[in-house]
Amino acid sequence: MPQPPCSSAAPWRPDLFPPGLPVAGTVSAHASGRAWLARLPGLVREAAEQWELRLSPPFHGGSCSWVAPVRLPDGGPAVLKVTWPHREAAGEAAALRAWGGHGAVRLLAHDPARHALLLERCVPGTTLLDAVPEADRHAAPPDTALSPEAGLGRAADVLDALWRAPRPPDGELETVAVVCAEWSDLVRERMARLRPPYDPGLVELGASLLRELPAAARREVVVHGDFNPGNVLAADGPRGWLAIDPKPMTGDPGYDLWPLVTQLDDPFEYDAPEPLLRTRLRLLTDRLGVPPERAAAWGVARSVESALYAAAHDDVPGGAEELAEARVLAEVAGL
Repeated sequence: MPQPPCSSAAPWRPDLFPPGLPVAGTVSAHASGRAWLARLPGLVREAAEQWELRLSPPFHGGSCSWVAPVRLPDGGPAVLKVTWPHREAAGEAAALRAWGGHGAVRLLAHDPARHALLLERCVPGTTLLDAVPEADRHAAPPDTALSPEAGLGRAADVLDALWRAPRPPDGELETVAVVCAEWSDLVRERMARLRPPYDPGLVELGASLLRELPAAARREVVVHGDFNPGNVLAADGPRGWLAIDPKPMTGDPGYDLWPLVTQLDDPFEYDAPEPLLRTRLRLLTDRLGVPPERAAAWGVARSVESALYAAAHDDVPGGAEELAEARVLAEVAGL
């Protein structure tokens, strides 16, 4: 991490910026990220002074943000999040305000100049990913473990709450349609330029779906945008599980289901993933009102986009694995 600027306002605490934080490795690949890392110690100190926070060492996680548990002036727990300014993070505060604590952590304060958020802290904070045993785990699961079906049920409750929120005024959030149209063009451009050994018909299907699915949406909501099971935390009290770290947009709710279904007890680790996917998609879609075939089609679209992203970042084998999953999802979708 960068060394702090000289200041007499507060002593420097090296425990706040330990080596090896994921955010440093991620954003240092960008010139703007390196400049932000140099400013980060000052941004954290200024936010702490502004909101009179007592800082603890950061969580070892987060690819684009510095995130740490803090104490408020009254001693209550909270979380300080200082984010590298980038497109996907731009709408986080607006979405959290729209959700108002229903299905997501509460926004306590926002400093747009510093890209700093003061957030409700989830206790105990167990992720849904950790609460559901992995498919290849042979030991007996702990008493507190959830079955994959129960985990999907908890996630569906969270999504139902998020999707009920009123949409913010136009312009505060990007739309799924605009973002996915850009991705569609990028998929085709990368396929033509890189020429990876991928099934061109499957890639074209994904590129087409990225435009067709948003255009055919029958409902538009505030989507979380990165609803993977690592972004759903257990919280004490009647609100139960809560979402964190959104990359929000407005648009088709079916967009949100793909990372949840494929990352929570990965169905592709089983010998027969197709029937398992059908069962789990039906469980979710019966609860949420998204047709299972449509949810699977979104999985195809997003898997293809992810595969071409991998190819563009020197991971052609990883992209091939994504396309193998997309092929199964296309069968489930009837495409």
